[in-house]
Amino acid sequence: MSNTAQTDTTRADIAVSLRNVCKMFYQKQPAQNPRDLFRPRRKAVAALDDVTFSVKRGEFIAYAGPNGAGKSTTIKLLGGMLAQNAGEVSVLGMSPLRDRIAIMRRLGVLFGNRTELWWDHPVSASYRWKRKVWDIPRGDFEEMESLVLDLLDIRPFYNTFARELSLGQRMRADLGMLLLHRPELILLDEPTLGLDVLAKRRMIGFLKELNARDGTTIIVTSHDMDDLEEMARRILLISHGKIAFDGDFSALRGELGLTRKAVVCFADGSRREIPYGDTKTVLRGIAELDGVSDVSFTQASLEEGLAALFERWKAESERTASEI
Repeated sequence: MSNTAQTDTTRADIAVSLRNVCKMFYQKQPAQNPRDLFRPRRKAVAALDDVTFSVKRGEFIAYAGPNGAGKSTTIKLLGGMLAQNAGEVSVLGMSPLRDRIAIMRRLGVLFGNRTELWWDHPVSASYRWKRKVWDIPRGDFEEMESLVLDLLDIRPFYNTFARELSLGQRMRADLGMLLLHRPELILLDEPTLGLDVLAKRRMIGFLKELNARDGTTIIVTSHDMDDLEEMARRILLISHGKIAFDGDFSALRGELGLTRKAVVCFADGSRREIPYGDTKTVLRGIAELDGVSDVSFTQASLEEGLAALFERWKAESERTASEI
């Protein structure tokens, strides 16, 4: 799948930039002879392989791919939790390795399977601890505290111990906590993981409002394509450590061959399915038909299309590995 061209922007417009980034991990292999007991063999695995992309300030980016594709590795590189083996990584114009403290004051990171809350203390204690440690001015803290408590509906459990929270409550509390210092850039790794419908709607709505109102740059990973399509305007697909697609969701549907259809029912009981690309064109065509009794519109599932694509990528990878 071809990448869409990136438009030229000044350095100040770029929130995140990766240029020719490679990240290798080494997996210990089972011993096959006595020598391996003293000098274990290790297999090199490329988590990221010559990855290049940039994110403008104020963008809301979906970052997707199958398990093991390199999504979490990318997030950890941007947060300074890992170091690349090659290439350049820039976050808000700085190096995550050399300028980690300066970056963290302007960055928020959330992993869906981890928490920053003190487990045996109320949520409020964790929030106030952050104010002290991060030296957030009291006025700024109280303003953001009130905002997240209301918009994320945290007040009902603000003084509840973290260990007593449901998963949805804990995720909202973690998101609220990372926002207390007003980050310019937010990295979210599976933020809707395990949430029920109501909690998921609240989370998605808040993130969209934050991006639209404050221009906060957001990069989010998820396996739920419906969530990503609702939240983000641009999607990056990564496969086996390489960027396989970079564009909007409409272009992705076109690449996958996912068509929209108008189902037209007629007074005589017959029906016709009409594939279409442009809504206005198909509506004009339907208006010219005689005996129309009902019209409905369907759209092929993006998740199903990507599942088929990921299966194909997996088969191609296994075939390539067997040929080596």
